[in-house]
Amino acid sequence: MPELRKDPIIDRWVIIAAERGRRPTDFNRAPDPLKGAFDPFAPGNEDRTPPEVAVWGRSTGAAPNTPGWQVRVVPNKFPALSLQGELDPRGMGLFDMVNGVGAHEVIIEHPNGEWDFDQAQDGEMRLVLQAYVARINALREDSRFRYVIVFRNVGAQAGATLSHAHSQVMTVPILPKLIKEQLDAARDYFERKQRCLYSDVLNQELSSGERIVEASEHFVVMSPFAARFPFEVQIFPRRQCHDFTLISTTELEALGDVLSRTLRRYKKALNGPAYNMMLQTAPLSRPHSDTIEKDFCWHIDILPRLTSVAGFEWGTGFYINPVSPEAATQFLREAE
Repeated sequence: MPELRKDPIIDRWVIIAAERGRRPTDFNRAPDPLKGAFDPFAPGNEDRTPPEVAVWGRSTGAAPNTPGWQVRVVPNKFPALSLQGELDPRGMGLFDMVNGVGAHEVIIEHPNGEWDFDQAQDGEMRLVLQAYVARINALREDSRFRYVIVFRNVGAQAGATLSHAHSQVMTVPILPKLIKEQLDAARDYFERKQRCLYSDVLNQELSSGERIVEASEHFVVMSPFAARFPFEVQIFPRRQCHDFTLISTTELEALGDVLSRTLRRYKKALNGPAYNMMLQTAPLSRPHSDTIEKDFCWHIDILPRLTSVAGFEWGTGFYINPVSPEAATQFLREAE
């Protein structure tokens, strides 16, 4: 029988329709139309992107915006928000608005456009994650920005417009609704119990074990109890920490390994699907509460794009997941 499950963090329900019996082989992967297109991120095409704002791997003394880099950060050529201007909050009757001010950057993760996390060799993931930390910290200096998200769209079905491996960094001057709901839930739980909600969920999942894909010394990969999408996973640090930029060197190395292994699992179990990856961390400025350092935990969500969101989901806010998180966990465990 189908189940309705409530997310343990926020007030969101999903339908687990496991009686549909979907297996990894039931999800057909469409060819990626992005392959073979012109690659402006390839070495030698540095003049086809805006001037870089940060770079890793190029020899000391080499000219900027030239080949020889390992990781390169550039402003998005077609940004969703403008870095220039003031917020100018204003109202028009019942309607509120501010200027579309924010940063929108691209982290080009590797010179080889065919590279992805599952292929990472020694040190490659460390440079990518160091770029994440560096850009979050750099954008934190701008008092106009309230929140930053780092995300990857891989494959046309996931919203990518270029196939070359890259992440994006965006800041917004307003705290997003989804993040606010998580922060509110974490604060309220801590006020009632003097414990971290995320730590309690993680400890319960570790105790149960049925949705744990991998548990290493520093990180846990698990299928959420109320997963919205087939084979959705979350990655949590074992050390409760609200801000991703506080990650230790040891944890950064371990996270690179965990991300590589998780993407290898997807490639083996699901034939390398399109996916979205999101890093969710604490707000940039004005802490949401006095207890955020104790009640919130940064984490990474990875959502394979195997099903479509349709009328029911848009009309109700419910998601229908045809693969139970427990079955997905088993497939992903066996894939490694």
